Amino acid sequence: MDELRSRIDKIDRKLVELLEDRFEVAREIGKYKEEHNLSIYDAKRERDKIDSLGQIASKDKREYMERIMMKIMEQCRTFEEDNKVRYGLLGRRLGHSFSPQIHKALGGYQFGLFEKEPEELEAYMEKGLFDGICVTIPYKRDVMKYCSEISDIARESNSVNVVVRRPDGSLYGDNTDYYGFRYMIESEGFSVQGAKCLVLGSGGVSGTVKKALEDMGADSVRLISRSGEDNYENIDRHYDADIVVNATPVGMYPANGTSPVDIAKFSRCKAAVDLIYNPLRTRFVLDAEKAGIPSCGGMKMLVAQAAKACNLFTGKEICPETIEKVIKKTEIEQANIVMIGMPGAGKTSTGKILSNSIDREFIDMDCMVKNKTGMTPAEIIETEGEDAFRDIETENLKKALRRGGKVVACGGGVVERDENYEILRENSIVVYLKRDLDKLPVRGRPLSKENGVEVLYRRRSPKYESWSDIQIDNVGVGKTAKILAKMIGLDREEEDE
Repeated sequence: MDELRSRIDKIDRKLVELLEDRFEVAREIGKYKEEHNLSIYDAKRERDKIDSLGQIASKDKREYMERIMMKIMEQCRTFEEDNKVRYGLLGRRLGHSFSPQIHKALGGYQFGLFEKEPEELEAYMEKGLFDGICVTIPYKRDVMKYCSEISDIARESNSVNVVVRRPDGSLYGDNTDYYGFRYMIESEGFSVQGAKCLVLGSGGVSGTVKKALEDMGADSVRLISRSGEDNYENIDRHYDADIVVNATPVGMYPANGTSPVDIAKFSRCKAAVDLIYNPLRTRFVLDAEKAGIPSCGGMKMLVAQAAKACNLFTGKEICPETIEKVIKKTEIEQANIVMIGMPGAGKTSTGKILSNSIDREFIDMDCMVKNKTGMTPAEIIETEGEDAFRDIETENLKKALRRGGKVVACGGGVVERDENYEILRENSIVVYLKRDLDKLPVRGRPLSKENGVEVLYRRRSPKYESWSDIQIDNVGVGKTAKILAKMIGLDREEEDE
């Protein structure tokens, strides 16, 4: 009997896994039907499906199989109804949006991505398949004409980024970017009162930022555009600005590593604010850090404006503690976890265990170089020289870290190139893994063998320390990986609790 029950238990587990998959596909089908205005229930298809599946079953079980399939289809229909995507983000290119997970964390509802071309906008806005949408590039002004009423803030900003369907079917437009921007500035502690402010860009969000800064007491706010009275050709006359806000898409993924201005030239700047949140630290923000200017990226604004949108959608008030928790969670999920440290410190072994425990892709930079070139780092250094290897390493580092969500083990000499600092800092939590020098191997490591471990350590350790967000001793790779996951906030056991 025990053996038979064990077999049944295994079969039941497989059934649950398969049904999970079926429900997820049903969710996608429901989403497609909703977008194309199709009915969820298709009686003929379901009857045909049950008949065809019934023919597969043996004769003595056919009747029971048909009943089971009818019940499964009934529950999948209910699941589709319960999981209709009533809220979402409207835009043109949304492939790398974090909004679905943010809205799920804030409001508990499904949040879709509705990519529409300009010629599709009118039909989408008039069809009425949504209860509430957030709006992004390039439609923040275009959707205004479909709203029977808009808020004062949206009107004065000349921008709508949230549309809510009222009970009578009419559309109400509001601007939660305003609240998100103010939340970010206030939580960062940047003083706007009496400040001269520059807003880079003249798109849909620029007017919102201008109004928010004016309402917060700015002395003056200038919009810098490509061809207006204040533009990038004469921006030098505004190098005395106190606050500079990047409201352009320059530096946003996938065009990482670019900046609309040289922020170091703003000698009086007290705050550099970038509305971009992907990558976490744009070139604009990193340049500000280097110049000693307080700075921030756009993640706080993104989450705070979503919290206000959630309030408009559901009537639910989102407290600041929840907003901060979701900000931290989203930043951690987006960031790479990058291991640096001496050769032989255990970066690869620890990184592999960590990536498995938190279900992330693992990349070993030395292996990536070998896969690309057919040669190990040691072979490249011995045959072509260290400079040649560093060039290859930097190019591969850019590719590996351009997008977040990975665990990456770097070679020990990654800090030898100063340009790698920005590549590492752009989208990563950098971890310095330490190990006693007498435990570091030199076999197969030409630089350690040639220079001596202590010489390399003295040269590199100051950069390991200054480049890293976290420093941790290797106390055994398994234990170290577990401690590190907890320090970062990715401990699975804690999440389950």
